[in-house]
Amino acid sequence: MRRFFIPLGCLLVLSACNNNTKKEEETQEAWEKFTYPETKKENVEDTYFGEKIIDPYRWLEDDQSPETEAWVKAQNAVTFGYLHSIPFRDKIKAQAEKMWNHEELTAPFDIGDYTYYYKNNGLQNQNVLYRKDKEGKEEVFLDPNTFAADGTTSLAEVNFSKDGSLVCYLISEGGSDWRKAIVLNTKTKEQIGDTIVNIKYSGGYWHKNDGFYYCSYDKPKGSELSEKTDQNKLYYHKLGTAQSQDKLIFGGTPEEKNRFVGGYVSNDENYLVIRGEETTSGGKLWIKDLRKTNSPLINILNDYSSDTFILSIKGDKIYLQTNLNAPNGKVVVTDVKHPTPENWRDVIPETDNVLTPVVAGRYILAHYMKDAISQVKQYDFEGKLIREIELPSIGTAAIDSADEEDKDTYFTFENYYTPLSIYKLHLESGETELYWTPKMDFNPNDFESKQVFYTSKDGTKVPMIITYKKGTPLDGTAPTTLYGYGGFNISYTPWFAVTYAVWMNNGGIFAVANIRGGGEYGTKWHDDGTKFKKQNVFDDFIAACQYLIDNKYTSKEKLAIKGGSNGGLLIGAVMTQRPDLMRVALPYVGVMDMLRYHKFTSGAGWAYDYGTSDDSKEMFQYLKGYSPVHNVKEGTCYPATLIFTGDHDDRVVPAHSFKFAAQLQSKQSCKNPVFIRIETNAGHGAGTPVSKIIDQMADWQSFALWNMGYKDLPNSK
Repeated sequence: MRRFFIPLGCLLVLSACNNNTKKEEETQEAWEKFTYPETKKENVEDTYFGEKIIDPYRWLEDDQSPETEAWVKAQNAVTFGYLHSIPFRDKIKAQAEKMWNHEELTAPFDIGDYTYYYKNNGLQNQNVLYRKDKEGKEEVFLDPNTFAADGTTSLAEVNFSKDGSLVCYLISEGGSDWRKAIVLNTKTKEQIGDTIVNIKYSGGYWHKNDGFYYCSYDKPKGSELSEKTDQNKLYYHKLGTAQSQDKLIFGGTPEEKNRFVGGYVSNDENYLVIRGEETTSGGKLWIKDLRKTNSPLINILNDYSSDTFILSIKGDKIYLQTNLNAPNGKVVVTDVKHPTPENWRDVIPETDNVLTPVVAGRYILAHYMKDAISQVKQYDFEGKLIREIELPSIGTAAIDSADEEDKDTYFTFENYYTPLSIYKLHLESGETELYWTPKMDFNPNDFESKQVFYTSKDGTKVPMIITYKKGTPLDGTAPTTLYGYGGFNISYTPWFAVTYAVWMNNGGIFAVANIRGGGEYGTKWHDDGTKFKKQNVFDDFIAACQYLIDNKYTSKEKLAIKGGSNGGLLIGAVMTQRPDLMRVALPYVGVMDMLRYHKFTSGAGWAYDYGTSDDSKEMFQYLKGYSPVHNVKEGTCYPATLIFTGDHDDRVVPAHSFKFAAQLQSKQSCKNPVFIRIETNAGHGAGTPVSKIIDQMADWQSFALWNMGYKDLPNSK
């Protein structure tokens, strides 16, 4: 075990030493001496296709073990001792609190006798659901800040019955994906029936006012935070009955088993729509006529070869969004009696840009993504182009759906330096008007973005958007954070976050690379970053690092790389493949053990992107070749690393990060620190209280800047 120490006195006087070079050097030397908690090794041996793999930290997979709990506490003690002693950490935190402390609002929606909307007065840990009656009187409807004193119980989803008289709201405790559902009479706010438990990856979707559909897994026999859950089921809960009497509607039978199931009721309440998935890409599709007792399931798609969703059902016509034989997506229409693909007719054909449509009033609003930038076109249901909707600028528009009788809808707009604002769209005229914009301590006019296209290892052109404060020196000296994800067909279009606004305000550059594995250019872009092509993702990101260095945006000594979940895997793989290319690595809730990821919770559902070590010898060898846990090598100097995870993460279990930290701490060959920051009573990220988000932000930014050599914030005079 490496033994270091931090003299407390040096930490206390650090900021006072900045004007004295000798004392500063002594303080820096002392700072670099710290003690990692001892992590025992208990070698567990697995055999894959005749090859033996040693796993010395298998014991850290047991989230119920007192030893694991003690290890977490010991790691956090060292990590927070280091982070909280960085002299300018609290300055960053204060900046974030000041910028964050403004009212936030969501677009309103009318349900029954009320208009509902979410609002945050500034630094509230969770957004509050408000409503106004017909006279405009405002009241709090649901305030999740009252659910738990520390703000770690969040409002996960809210579903109203069609007439608005009932609501089913779901809560998440400690960031877990397991949810509880509570039904209220919206007029009186009185609870109806018992709390429904063990809901996962689902809301509560009403059919009339009789009851609702939801999805669940059988309760795990072991730890519900790590035990494998791979057979999702759709249930119907009749209001006023016990959950034990809920009817199994779909899934969990020998005839139809799916890892993920979705079920909801069409807007006219005539049909139940069911989707079954084996992985996170591709799904089967059915509908069931709810007007007829014991009606059969009507199959629309009977394989997992496409992502197809129902947009709208109008009478006997079904409108579908699909990428079947259309990698960039299209809209088709078919008949309820003959719904299978051979009967589909194009309404909005495929184009060169990725399509995500929304139904609003009597129209289809087609959101296109061109080089990760939004374009919106308005069509009628016959596929006639009505107009292109003018957006405020270059960035990301997110459009709300609207009922057929509605004349207006709303959309949000944002980019890397424009805070999210809400616009009203008048559907008949196509005119837009600003509905709400935040009043915050931030001036977008002081910032600029530039989109570049760089060349990856195999010659592929990859887009990247680079954002910074005007006047930032572009001479290779600016501290830079490069962010990436690269997986699961997820597209990273421009967004605004206080986190990066603070970073840029302090003289930093923020860059986002739209690497393969995402959905920015459709199915092919996604598939070119999966399974045996996963290395393309890492090569794309490495090339982005090199571009930023070669073009004098930053240098190796001033570059931090950051990503979460699948993006955490990205950071883990890139820093182990090219540890010489960056100064700081910030992997969040990453998938780090590629040989065992599918053994936990719903991890097996990620196999479309990754493959599994059980598939074949070739797949095992490929995964082993980049698995971060298995590619930490003795005698290598890795960048200063701060790993983030949550002790209640039941999506990417924290053992991934635990084992990666243990490997790095054991094998790091230079003085660059390796810490793991384990958020307690927190999960994969959704519902994280604002106070915790701000603390995390202050920690990663101060850690990055300190390890880049800054004694104060870069813009400090």
